Amino acid sequence: MKLLHTAHVPEGDGPFPTLVLCHGWGASGHDLLGLAPHIYGGKALVLCPQGQVKMPVGPGAFGYGWFNLVPGQPPNAEEFRERSAELHLWVDEAIERYPVDPTRLAVGGFSQGGLMAFELGLRDPARYRGIAALSTWLPDILADDLPKTPEHEQLSVLMLHGTEDRMIEVERARESRERLRPFGVRLQYREFPMAHEIRPEALRTLEHWLGEKVFSTPT
Repeated sequence: MKLLHTAHVPEGDGPFPTLVLCHGWGASGHDLLGLAPHIYGGKALVLCPQGQVKMPVGPGAFGYGWFNLVPGQPPNAEEFRERSAELHLWVDEAIERYPVDPTRLAVGGFSQGGLMAFELGLRDPARYRGIAALSTWLPDILADDLPKTPEHEQLSVLMLHGTEDRMIEVERARESRERLRPFGVRLQYREFPMAHEIRPEALRTLEHWLGEKVFSTPT
């Protein structure tokens, strides 16, 4: 699947611990690549695919999304499944193309991209060691469609959310936390005094979690 994407590839031959990061609504594949130097000391492979829904965000400027958003409405199930299938195929191809360490592979996403991260990781928990869900939510339409398997018990999930978030209110994150519990994942949930953003303290928590729970050498 030929999704546009950006990548941070560390020096050396690899394979490298890898994080697939999905951007939020109105951003692009470049949006989260700036986190790469802060992830595992810059020694992780960071892959940032770009959604295919294009929209204007200013004069002559465009942003992208993973699926269309209607305020107050859940994602369209059919569109979400189509976009998710495309992203799953893209990950398959990226693993073949880049020096990915398949034993240290994680997925993450900010805002709308967090739904894509949940879809990737919870749909195929044997492939990933972790899911980083940043300022996002897990809607019923997705949670109810995902199988619950023993492999979920080996999957680490980090949820970070701002108590001052006006785009996705913190109560939606708390509800999503409870929707995750039946999957049996190794869940870590943190709230920070921030809006719809990733502040330094939250980034440090992400760094620590990746190093300790995801990128450490499997035993």
